[in-house]
Amino acid sequence: MAAVVPYQDLRRPGGYAVQLVAVAACYYGAARLGLMRELAVEGAVVTPIWPPTGVAVAALMFFGLACWPAITVGALLATWSLGTPGPDVVGILFGQTVAPVVAVLLLRRSGFRPDISRLRDGLALVFLGALAATTISATFGVGVLVLTDKLAPHSFWTVWLAWWVGDAMGVLLVTPVLLLLRRTRWPPPLRRWKEATALAVVACAIVPLAAYSSISLLFLVYPLIIWAALRFQLAGSMLCALLTSVLATVAATDAVGAFAGLNRIEVMAKLQAFNGAMALTALLLSAVITEQRNTRRSVEQACKELVEVLAHLTAGEAPPPRPPPRSGDRPREPGGGP
Repeated sequence: MAAVVPYQDLRRPGGYAVQLVAVAACYYGAARLGLMRELAVEGAVVTPIWPPTGVAVAALMFFGLACWPAITVGALLATWSLGTPGPDVVGILFGQTVAPVVAVLLLRRSGFRPDISRLRDGLALVFLGALAATTISATFGVGVLVLTDKLAPHSFWTVWLAWWVGDAMGVLLVTPVLLLLRRTRWPPPLRRWKEATALAVVACAIVPLAAYSSISLLFLVYPLIIWAALRFQLAGSMLCALLTSVLATVAATDAVGAFAGLNRIEVMAKLQAFNGAMALTALLLSAVITEQRNTRRSVEQACKELVEVLAHLTAGEAPPPRPPPRSGDRPREPGGGP
């Protein structure tokens, strides 16, 4: 998303229009990818992962809330690709637009940092951005289907749950990756290439085995997620989680491997429980590790500065000048008073 339009160009004439076109195109492209794998639940077609919701949340964080019309246009194009839309499209478009906007507003209110370098950032993205805000899109989407007699009232909660989890998975799996791509420096340090290559090779061997094995070996991905989080933090854990989720979704929609012999409801329940647990593990574990590493670096830097000051005092020299106080700090008087 960040490489589509340079931020400085958005202030020029026509930059806002280019931004809207880029966001709408990304939303539509993500929708087409999500629609490649569908599941029928109570007569309604749902997607286990709906990537456009994650794209929408990331776009609103990158470009601001003013790009919300692009989300509506992208959702409309995605709906048109499935057939001629009916009156229910108004409610669906409203829910798909308002949900990511509310998610970003809630994240801003909580003090969310896009680098997800603290545990509170991971918790905010999970509970506010993914679980809370996406109830809006699920409620409006399924509600209009019931009101227009396209869905039986007794199927409301089953389809609502599937819709809600699909949107939430889009935020949990896609948004962190897009936030990561915007902040990642390229190329990465060469000293990490060997371990990164080893991790990629192991992932390409373990993940397909776990997803397609008939004896249900999905638990094998968790040591891989832990390794990725410990060594590469968010970059490693979320990319592994996204790869695993995609292959698990393919296996589930084909009813093979760990999902063979299950009906549609059981497939959806097993797949979403696995995807949710894996995404939570990857996101929160990497956030905790990043926060601890940042704290350790701060402590080490403070200790290094203290050692330098003590060394100068021991030698009878004046200590090196301290950095200027931050705004709001009151400098101490020479007399040493409070």
